[in-house]
Amino acid sequence: MAGVSKKEVEKRMLIKRTISEMDKQIQKLEKQKQAYIEAGKQAKQRGLAAQYNLALSGLKMTITQQRRVYEMKLNFEITSQMKDMTQMTADFLAGMGALSKDMMKLSKESDFKKVQRQFEEAMMGVEVQAEQMEEFMDETESSFSAHTSESAEDNAEIETLMTNEASMEGSTESEIEKELEALKKKMAE
Repeated sequence: MAGVSKKEVEKRMLIKRTISEMDKQIQKLEKQKQAYIEAGKQAKQRGLAAQYNLALSGLKMTITQQRRVYEMKLNFEITSQMKDMTQMTADFLAGMGALSKDMMKLSKESDFKKVQRQFEEAMMGVEVQAEQMEEFMDETESSFSAHTSESAEDNAEIETLMTNEASMEGSTESEIEKELEALKKKMAE
């Protein structure tokens, strides 16, 4: 890692740690979701309407939280990749600027001064673009946080899942897993 500062290494480690923490949160919410499904199934089988509704409410809340974590993770990863690309572009332009400057000294031609000015202007443009991208990503994250999709269709799917789970006493674990995967895919859409 020649040429990479200690501060840059720390930033990269922070990014990896943040993504890892988000993955852990997603796994935790997945376990919580399974617990609510099981609790709802048992409550339904025993005819405990209040406990069933509580499990259903907890499941809805967990699914919403899980969607938010997925959105935050995706937003974070995209922003990180954009930062890397912008940094690479800025480094390229700086290198070209330095190269142009060296060539200007060697040739003493005024055309190289013009190229140098153009590269410097381009670098300023990249910095402005990076700031605008950060503002855009902040706005996007705010929009994700404020947006909750709790449609009647989602509620109906969750209700159907709970009802099916309660009525499937003879079902195998693999059939239950298939239904859960299908629900996850629909919710990820």
